[in-house]
Amino acid sequence: MMKKVLLTGVAATAMLLLGACGGGGSSSTNEDQTTIKYYSFSATPDYEDQLNEMVESFEQENEDIKVDVELVPFNDYFAKLQTLMAGDQAPDVFELNYENFVSYAEKGALLELGKYIDEDKDFDSSQLNKEAFEAYQYDGKQYGMVESFSNVVTFYNKDLFDEAGIDYPTKDWSWSDEVDAAKKLTDADNNIYGTYSPVTMNEFYKVAAQNGGKLKDDSGNWTINDPKNVEALEYMVNNVTKDKVSPSPEEMSGQNSEDLFLNGQLAMVHTGIWMFGQFKDADFDWDIQVEAGNTQKATHFFANGLAVSKETKHAEAAYKFTRFMSASKDVAEIRVDSGWELPAVTDDEVLAPYLEQTPPENRKAVFDSLDYLILPPVDAEWSKVSDSSDKEFQKVLLGDESAKDALDNLQSEFGE
Repeated sequence: MMKKVLLTGVAATAMLLLGACGGGGSSSTNEDQTTIKYYSFSATPDYEDQLNEMVESFEQENEDIKVDVELVPFNDYFAKLQTLMAGDQAPDVFELNYENFVSYAEKGALLELGKYIDEDKDFDSSQLNKEAFEAYQYDGKQYGMVESFSNVVTFYNKDLFDEAGIDYPTKDWSWSDEVDAAKKLTDADNNIYGTYSPVTMNEFYKVAAQNGGKLKDDSGNWTINDPKNVEALEYMVNNVTKDKVSPSPEEMSGQNSEDLFLNGQLAMVHTGIWMFGQFKDADFDWDIQVEAGNTQKATHFFANGLAVSKETKHAEAAYKFTRFMSASKDVAEIRVDSGWELPAVTDDEVLAPYLEQTPPENRKAVFDSLDYLILPPVDAEWSKVSDSSDKEFQKVLLGDESAKDALDNLQSEFGE
């Protein structure tokens, strides 16, 4: 489900930084022009041209600044970024998804941007989506500038629904509605399944919220094995093992869910709006809807943002670039035109064309879903929690332990 992120969606390993972070990755080309190094994952491989267009626009507005872009695939990104930082070669500006942002901020690797924001007469935080902007705050201070955000919706194959004579999903659907439809849509003989979402922690925390559960209490203590969470994990696993409306990892044969959807083998898939571009050329009709819930609605919120190395030698130039990538109308329009996630801006004029694009026809569901956003718990060990959880969840899928046992084990490992 998670792209990334992150995103999703669609998950990266949050790297704990070493103490020494350097600014050796930047230099000046001449006395009149400053070069800043920008390290990014989200543009590759599908949006490299759009990123180049954004950078060119920035450089035209800021002729004294040149941006040296380095793109790294997400799966390799954070390991390489950590290596650069440990070797005193930190890029001036680098991309961070929300999930990993906390680890970098906590380790003191990021430049606090409040001073630059306060002095910037051309920027007001009200230009940006409030939740997205504040996602890059840590301990009450701004350590990054959001560049884009996205969420997850239910994609569905209208042709398969039509063939089965089933009404399309509505935004009022519950878990039981989805499972009932998925049973009618599943055709195991032809390798067609009714629905899919991964049985991973990055999906589980959202599904738990759909059941009224949460992984931490108000005091920040882990509550992984709360009974509502147990019910949520049982629901996820039962879709695969009991109701058999979702393919098992073995049945997926190494393919990802997005490929199966494009092949016509999934009637519904829970994934991010970043897939609009990839799905637009599908040879069947499809649309989207707000995800089903149980006791309440909940859906993922993913954000990508830009941070500045605390050790940069070009802080002012680096800040200007982060602000431009976050709040520039040019950047926002490029994102909207290409369907590259949602720009963080609140300008209705810029966002209006997004709603007019098809497919999907029901783009309104993207904004409807924003009413139900859920974030992963803020925790520097989130990556470790995710990795351990995914291993436990696989045991449940294989029938080696119960959902309750898996969550009890995780609570013992991470709880007090």
